[in-house]
Formats: sequence, structure tokens, C-alpha cells
Amino acid sequence: MTSLDKPGAATGPRTGGPRRRPARTSPRGVPLPLLVPGVVALAFLLLPLIALLLRAPWRSLPRQLTSTEVWQALQLSLISATAATAVTLVLGVPLAWLLARTEFPGRGLVRALVTLPLVLPPVVGGVALLLALGRNGVIGRWLDSWFGITLPFTTTGVVIAEAFVAMPFLVISVEGTLRAADPRFEEAATTLGASRFTAFRRVTLPLIAPGIAAGAVLAWARALGEFGATITFAGNFPGRTQTMPLAVYLALQNDPEAAIALSLVLLAVSIAVLAGLRDRWMTTS
Repeated sequence: MTSLDKPGAATGPRTGGPRRRPARTSPRGVPLPLLVPGVVALAFLLLPLIALLLRAPWRSLPRQLTSTEVWQALQLSLISATAATAVTLVLGVPLAWLLARTEFPGRGLVRALVTLPLVLPPVVGGVALLLALGRNGVIGRWLDSWFGITLPFTTTGVVIAEAFVAMPFLVISVEGTLRAADPRFEEAATTLGASRFTAFRRVTLPLIAPGIAAGAVLAWARALGEFGATITFAGNFPGRTQTMPLAVYLALQNDPEAAIALSLVLLAVSIAVLAGLRDRWMTTS
């Protein structure tokens, strides 16, 4: 009789050593070494938001939100973020299609450069825009001398700064959707006589519409919350370039209650964006 035939002998695979005890778990099966830092991380993320809600001036909130300065900043933010999103749609969707559907030398480098604004400090992005599109910039000097167009410290400059930081969100979302879509539908359309652009317009766009919508919402939310590139490239002029984040920064120095009220508006917009994208980002398969 071998040792495996003896009563009480282990029937599992032999490892040549003593068996290890399983890690201690919570009553619901979560390992304690993961549970504690996970709860700490959750508290770290939620505590500032809870503090914002607790310290909000709820009684004076209607008065704060109906002031002329707040409405000017809110109106400018909504208009500029929407215009910046339109720019990202017109330019970003074709760029995403090129990255997903075509082969060309240096495509990986181009993709890395497209995503660079995601990790680039926004202030650096604003400085780069000034050097490119400023009155003495690489392109801005020609715009000024040939057409009399000055972009910095204007409402158009706000739109450009917001589009610069928001476009990567759209491109990444649309490119991922294009890679997941079956290209055989486009090939079938071309074999039936459709041009590549007609196949893109009539076949590809309907297929990737959810990805475009999700990317547009993310780009719009990012543009609405942009601060660093906007204040560097467009300045902080009330009624012309002062968006909601800039108004929060200015109010925090003089009127903290107004800053909290403006922050609540941006928080509500962020929650609405997440709620709108919950089916795409928050569901499990």
C-alpha cells in the first residue's frame, strides 16, 4: 500500500513541501490585505467630495448661482465647451479612422503624439499654443500679418485651448470602437461600388456611433473643466475668456462661498456625464 492509499492521506497534487495556509479573508471572501487599502483609497477619493457637499452654502446657493458673474462664466463655459467638442468631432473622427484603418510609417509615433495632451501639464499646453498661435508664434505671426487674426486672449482662444486638451479623449474612444468594428462591412460596401468615403459615411459611422457619442461626451466634459491651458493661452477676462474653472479660482481668493457654489455646478455636471456613460463604462460583462 502506498502513502496515497493510506487513510487520511492527501489526495491533491504533491508539492514536495508543507501546504501553505490560505490568506485570511473577510467574511465575504475579500482578502484583508486588499480590503484595508481599498477602503482607504475609497475614503481618499470620496472625502473631498463629501467635504464639498457638507461645506456648501445651501441657503445662499440660489443667490450665488444667479449672480451676473456666475451666469457669464457658465454661459461662456457651455458655449466654448460645445464649440470645442464640435472641433474635436470634425477633426478627431477622421484622425481616429486613419489610425485604426490605415497603415503608414510612424503610425505608432503619431498615436503617441495624439495622446500626449493627456499627460502633458495643461500649463505647458497653453505655453505651446502661445508659441504656435500667439502674435509672435510660428503660425500666429502669419495669421496676424496676412489676415489680421489674433487668437490668444479671445473667446476663440478659449475654444482652441479646450479642443487641444479634449481631442485625445475623442480620438481614443473612436479608434477603439473602430478597431472593435468588423471591417468586412466596409469591404462589402466597396465591392458593391461604393467609394471609401461613402462606405465610411453610410456604413462605418452608424456602426461606431456609440463610440463617437461617448467620446464626444468625454471631450465635452474635459473641455468644460479645462483650466491650465485656458488661463495661459486665453487669459482670465470676465465675459470674454473667464470660464467656470477660472471663476472658481478667482472666487476662491475673494469669496469662498461663491467658489464652493461654482464647484457644485461642475460637480453636478461631472456626475451627469458619468451617469450618461454608465452603460458604457460601468457595466460588467
